[in-house]
Amino acid sequence: MVGPKKKWWHQPKSTRAKHGGPSASLIKREERLHALAYQLLFSVERTGRRFTLTRTVDVSEPVRCKALTLGQAENLLSTWKLRGFHGD
Repeated sequence: MVGPKKKWWHQPKSTRAKHGGPSASLIKREERLHALAYQLLFSVERTGRRFTLTRTVDVSEPVRCKALTLGQAENLLSTWKLRGFHGD
């Protein structure tokens, strides 16, 4: 059985520096995005630098937003957080 593939931000700092990996602040922002998405019952998929957010719980039809930048994904989740868990 093969274990999960390591994310590029979990590589040693020396490797990230050589390949132009993300800064510490970018990593923290993405970690906060995943934590908030989990709280709001969204799944997060990452493709390159873009994100897809999907929610299928407590909605009449699935909510899916594709090809979002990190900032757009953060804003979308912040809006859902302000609306409350009912999504009104």
